[in-house]
Amino acid sequence: MTSERKTRLLLSAAIGLVFAFGAAAPGRADDTVTLKFLTSNTPNDLKAGQALIDAFEAKNPNIKVDLETRPGGAPGDNIVKTRLATGDMDDVFEYNSGSLFRAIDPARNLVDLSDQPWQSDLDPSFKSVVSLDGKYYGAPVGGAGAGGILYNKKVYADLGLKVPTTWADFMANNAKIKAAGKAPVIQTFKTTWTSQLFVLGDFYNVLQADPKFPDMYTANKAHYADTPAAIKGFQHQADVFKAGYLNSDFASASYDDGVKMLVSGDGVQYPQLTFTLAAIQANYPNDVNNIGFFAMPGDDAGSNGATIWEPAGLYIAKTTQHLAEAKKFVAFVASTAGCDAQTKAVGIYGPYVIKDCALPADVPPMVSDLDAYFKAGKTAPALEFLSPVKGPSLEQITVEVGSGITSPEDGAKLYDQDVQKEAQQLGLPGW
Repeated sequence: MTSERKTRLLLSAAIGLVFAFGAAAPGRADDTVTLKFLTSNTPNDLKAGQALIDAFEAKNPNIKVDLETRPGGAPGDNIVKTRLATGDMDDVFEYNSGSLFRAIDPARNLVDLSDQPWQSDLDPSFKSVVSLDGKYYGAPVGGAGAGGILYNKKVYADLGLKVPTTWADFMANNAKIKAAGKAPVIQTFKTTWTSQLFVLGDFYNVLQADPKFPDMYTANKAHYADTPAAIKGFQHQADVFKAGYLNSDFASASYDDGVKMLVSGDGVQYPQLTFTLAAIQANYPNDVNNIGFFAMPGDDAGSNGATIWEPAGLYIAKTTQHLAEAKKFVAFVASTAGCDAQTKAVGIYGPYVIKDCALPADVPPMVSDLDAYFKAGKTAPALEFLSPVKGPSLEQITVEVGSGITSPEDGAKLYDQDVQKEAQQLGLPGW
């Protein structure tokens, strides 16, 4: 046998071995692309993330998604910012929307998703908090929440009360509730963060009166103390205290106490976030259908609407080596199939901000009440989603205002001083 014939035989054998073991054969497992997906390590985020991966991989067998986690809060923020700065970010990652999103330099670090077809299905209020300079960078993960008033529907029905859409109506309801021997407004100042809702939950009304407030506020050209619409949250908190409409133990009651008062009907209205639904479902499952939600009342019934805590965003890092596959995964999360996967995994805690993601018929009233504001187009993001300026001492200031220690005017001035320190630390222009 000639050396040339031996070479041909050896080459044929080698090729045969390659195909026998499936290397590089079209459509084989070796063609699988692996994406990395970073999310927070909270139990719900882990369950939802894995459910999204399972449902996506079932429809896309040639794309594998590995789930990685980070802590929440400041440690998680630092991880995201560091990995973006070093070019070591996962292909796809879940992170805050709003002002924290803008702080990670989207134009430099994120893939522009403005041309994706699913963008047209997103609620405008969500799009506003994942956009910068007219470009859109994120898809929503999970449902929206809101800040407003949680109320006991049974007590409302027993007393013949209607959901108020103005502050005058709200105070009239309070008078009737007090006459019935119940605490009209629950406050829980032992858990100090709960004291902020009269101010934070009123922002939809502020925005209707002064649409330029977020930009002017960020630029140090408008403040709580010198903006009539903005100071009203402080004023309203003082009003309910002065009228004697609070639970007698408001200074020592905790968040858990407040939830218990609300479901029992001893307290009837709790200025709070709708995310409280999780605590009610866990501790008082038989009372879930007895608790509703309405937006913080303002001066004008026609412009009343809900202040929204927007969902987190799902983003693609510019450093990804698998852009087409990453876009496919994000598109799945922003689809009805993505909503269904999340609902099946963790349930419903707030409306989805994707147009075709309908809520199940049996959602708790708190969720359906909030969804009605979305359907009416009467929602707007909370200020913290539109401006990075938020002072750390607001909860102490609102405890003082809500206890009659500090006047609304002085409380607003104190908060303006508080945010000045924060803005200067952030290096914002004009401060």
